[in-house]
Amino acid sequence: MTEELKETFTGGPVDGRPAGAGTGTAAGTPAGTSPAAGTAPAPGRTAWAHAPGMGAAPDALAAKVRTLAPSMTRSMQRVAEAVASDPAACAALTVTGLAERTGTSEATVVRTARLLGYPGYRDLRLALAGLAAQRTSGRSPAVTSDIAVDDPIEAVVAKLARDEQQTLADTAAALDTAQLAAAVTALAEARRTDVYGIGASGLVAQDLAQKLLRIGLVVHAHSDPHVAVTGAVQLRSGDVAVAITHSGATADVIEPLRVAFERGATTIAITGRPDGPVAQYADHVLTTSTGRETELRPAAMSSRTSQLLVVDCLFTGVTQRTYATAAPALSASYEALAHRRAPRQRTNPR
Repeated sequence: MTEELKETFTGGPVDGRPAGAGTGTAAGTPAGTSPAAGTAPAPGRTAWAHAPGMGAAPDALAAKVRTLAPSMTRSMQRVAEAVASDPAACAALTVTGLAERTGTSEATVVRTARLLGYPGYRDLRLALAGLAAQRTSGRSPAVTSDIAVDDPIEAVVAKLARDEQQTLADTAAALDTAQLAAAVTALAEARRTDVYGIGASGLVAQDLAQKLLRIGLVVHAHSDPHVAVTGAVQLRSGDVAVAITHSGATADVIEPLRVAFERGATTIAITGRPDGPVAQYADHVLTTSTGRETELRPAAMSSRTSQLLVVDCLFTGVTQRTYATAAPALSASYEALAHRRAPRQRTNPR
């Protein structure tokens, strides 16, 4: 059986699912569209999750693996870790060889390749070969180090700076610019925008709302789920709802996004899990890096860094699109607050 035929057959029904299910392919349900309990998409509108772009550049592969690995099965994780750690060796393997190397099946290898954004294993092998060539050409590999309890503060600063730099690079590499451009257009043209976030993501939601407010847009940030749903009920076509959730599974964020989706608003998800439940109700998914976490560096640190990068990209893009009105609005807000930035005169004590 040829490699092409093997991919065709091993890409068939897996774990009781039809071909293409959970892989973002044309056949079956798109990746990450498992419905939230007790909910269904609005009539006449399809809820889609957005897998990484097909045929992505080799230098984005490692970022994709780091981003998607936590949401994979254990066997798929082994395949993903193998291709990320030793792309040169894996590029030389057939689908059968990689399955044997990782102790998995050919079907798992093909499913992993598709989840990473490639039509089949052959395309993944080409990307691996490109990545291996880049590494042998002298490009410095990414360096991340965990923080130990007894690390001196100088080491903490250096490690955090290095890891956050990698988080930003991973986010930039994995970010779908077509999705980003579409989200910018929706925000720039929105009658009203609601932003949802809980905890650390709530702080990022406030940052996005504050930035867009300064350029004259009507924006509300909600961290209270009841208020968020109440506001979402008022949305309609021409409005925008943005959900920010690192896990992609925060119920208090998904619920208002679902309501907004069903009311006809354009919906955007900023998440580290593009295959998570939140993507089911998102017209546009902007993927952030998951980063590497230890007990001294909780997810709120790396997720916040990557989320803020996406927020800055959205804000800058919207400002470009609305510059004629955004520039005067920025100047007006700056002038209105100028007196608060002036240093207070100290009075001489008598």
